[in-house]
Order: sequence, then C-alpha cells, then structure tokens
Amino acid sequence: MACGCGGECSIFLNTSSPLLSHRSLPTKRLKDRATQSVVMGITRCRVQVPFSFPGITRSNKIEAIQLPKAEVSGSNSNVKKANLFARRKESVKLPNYDDGCGGNLYPISAFLNHPSGVETILNKDALQSLQSLDSNTYRCTLQKIQLLNFEVAPVLDLRVTTTNEDCIVEMLSCKFEGSEAMECQNDHFSASMVNHMKWDASTSEPSLDVDVKLSITLEIYTRPFTLLPVSAVENPGNLIMQRLVDKLVSLLVERLLQDYDKWVQEQLEISP
Repeated sequence: MACGCGGECSIFLNTSSPLLSHRSLPTKRLKDRATQSVVMGITRCRVQVPFSFPGITRSNKIEAIQLPKAEVSGSNSNVKKANLFARRKESVKLPNYDDGCGGNLYPISAFLNHPSGVETILNKDALQSLQSLDSNTYRCTLQKIQLLNFEVAPVLDLRVTTTNEDCIVEMLSCKFEGSEAMECQNDHFSASMVNHMKWDASTSEPSLDVDVKLSITLEIYTRPFTLLPVSAVENPGNLIMQRLVDKLVSLLVERLLQDYDKWVQEQLEISP
C-alpha cells in the first residue's frame, strides 16, 4: 500500500541507534532508552503507497507481463511479531448526472470499469511503473525512496474487482526491490490491504461509502527490540498507520470525485 501529503511512507525500526553499543546498561534503563529509540525510529519513517493522488497522467502506457507463481518463504514461529492495523471509513455524496429521463447517464460503476477509473484508483501518476498482470490485476512499482543508506522501491500487486454495486481493491503482495540487504527484509514482514467502495445509485441522493483496512506484521528479531514488549512497537506503529490511512482515504475520495466529473464531461463532449 504509495501519502497525499508528500506521499512517501515506509515503516522500519531504527536499528542504527547508539543504544546498540551500550550492552552494559542496566535492564530498566536499557528498556527505557530502547523504547525511545523505537518511537524515534518509527516517527522518522516514511511510507509510500499508491494513494497520494497527484494529477493522473493518462498518456502513460500500461505494460503487460506474465504473473509469476507465488513464492512461499519459511519463517521462525518463535520470533516476536508486531501486528499493526488501521481502518478508515468515509461516506460522501455522489453527483447525479441525470439523463433527462430520471436515470443516471454515467454511473460511477461505468467510470470505475473504464481505464481512466482504474488509473485513478491506483494513482498511476505517483508510480514509477504500472504493469498489467491480467485483466484485473496490476503490479505497481512505487518511486524509489531512501531508507538509511539504502535505496528501495516498494512493489505492490493489486487486484481491482468492479461490479455495478461496488469496487474492491485488494493487495495480493507487497515487497521491496533494491539492494540485497533491503530485499532480505521481505522475509521479515507481511502486509495486506483492502479498499472496499460501494454505492447506491438508485436513491435520489446517491452516495459513495469507502472502507479501507491496512495491516502489517513485522518480525522483531534484532536486539534491543527483542528485549522489549511487543506493545513498544505496536502502539506507536498503530498511531503512525492510522494517521496515514486517515489522510490517504480523504485524498482518495477527493481525487475520485474530481476524476469522475472530468471523465463524465469528456463522455458528454464525444457523445453524438
């Protein structure tokens, strides 16, 4: 899942803290300083997801590639894991483009089934590349970001399923591409995201309901973080994620309505 306020976020722990060289500190003092290090590390983190919603560039082409088989990597069940979760719901009134006979000329389902609607949902302009894996699955490579002294590009596989009543965007996989050291981190975290948008166009005041859920599981396998309770990572991590999701959903809704109106006007211009 790249933020509209700058757009780039990625959660990582500050393992470069000077705390790592002070192994002789008393346990209580060690935990206090380690907790501070976790909070400082997370608050300096940057997360990039494909929902920052700057202007969408329609001229970029979507390249088609083959979908590889899923890879399953082993994981140590004894390792501590921090589970981060955020959710945001938002409802907004939809414009009603009346056809003059009491019907909706261009319902939002038509827009979301159109390539322009898919580009809006995936925030194509914020991506380094967008590749079509099949008829409704896309590989989104985000812009490269700096983590410590490493350069990394988050890669998301997203499936977009649209019906006459709703649209579901589901993240199938999330990984880092870059240096070998950064790609090794793919074995120590997992993420899932579902964006469920539904609408009721049959009423006199149609509305759009958006429900986004984001969860991340991080393995805690390096000292001093293994000495801390899992909550020392989860509590600040959940706060950061919730602020991120709140901002991104608001930007998603705003951008979606803007592009929907623009698309309808384009259809009206080319209609006989």
